[in-house]
Amino acid sequence: MACNALRRKSVTALAAALCAPALLLASPGATAQEYPAKPVKLVVAFTAGGTTDILARAIGQALSDQFKQSFIVENKPGAGGNIGTEYVVRSPADGYTVLVNSVGPISINQTLYKGLKYDPLQDLHPVVQIADVPNVLVVPASLPVNSFTEFMRYARANPGKVSYSSTGVGTSSHLSGFMLFKNAGIDALHVPYKGADALNDLLAGRNQAMFATIPSVISHIKAGKLKAMAVSSLTRSRSLPDVPTVAESGFPGFSAGSWFGLFVPKGTPRAVIDKLNQGVNKALPGLQEQMVREGADPVGGTPEQFAAFTRKEYEKWKVVVQESGATQE
Repeated sequence: MACNALRRKSVTALAAALCAPALLLASPGATAQEYPAKPVKLVVAFTAGGTTDILARAIGQALSDQFKQSFIVENKPGAGGNIGTEYVVRSPADGYTVLVNSVGPISINQTLYKGLKYDPLQDLHPVVQIADVPNVLVVPASLPVNSFTEFMRYARANPGKVSYSSTGVGTSSHLSGFMLFKNAGIDALHVPYKGADALNDLLAGRNQAMFATIPSVISHIKAGKLKAMAVSSLTRSRSLPDVPTVAESGFPGFSAGSWFGLFVPKGTPRAVIDKLNQGVNKALPGLQEQMVREGADPVGGTPEQFAAFTRKEYEKWKVVVQESGATQE
């Protein structure tokens, strides 16, 4: 009888010893300590050279330096950012496929695109907001206006003759223009483009205005090829401190900028999310000068703050998209 009891105790002790390493590996602390144990893929849902890509590469390099592991940017453009976004949604929730994304695919496209097969607000977990990137209303140097007030006066005096270009139907560029001219009661023509042609035609004077992300036009503003009328954020941009906001120029509450952040597939361990969040927050102060110089205002914060922000942005843009009548298949 005593032998049987001793044998049972020995088996129990052996089982506990064998299980201990597995329990240790499964614990959140161990996951955080080990991550990243191999290269991490940073997926950008847009082409190389754009604002999202530039920010992703800056953050990726900073995280590589911190964690002594490669963070490799992979561009998966198409369908307004939906292709790259869905790729991450369908990826393993292990922290090794991370999405760097912007306002469109996260808070606009589910209203704009019919039949979207995923919900970015449900199927992705926000990690951290990298930056706010206000849109700036720019006009070609040849247009005979030098301030926002003068531009609005010009647009009112030429109903139906002012065209504003955008990077596509339903983009922040388009919807910012729609909001402004609708609120002002001005008849203006929207001319959508794909990619850089919107800016090229504006520079050539074929269109009279455009809301563009600051990083995409700041060099042209400094070179005198474009004139900055106003920024779309509620507060002035650190990149263009002398340019007024639309809100302070007669349209209180006007806010229609772009923003960028990190996301991971739903179900990613919280320890991994926290480690990425802490890494980005640690990196942002060192990147601040570069980001502001290029037109982005660093943000940071917690996953919860970013989740609440993306939800609020969805509710705001849902109304604007519906009012504009914009749709994409």
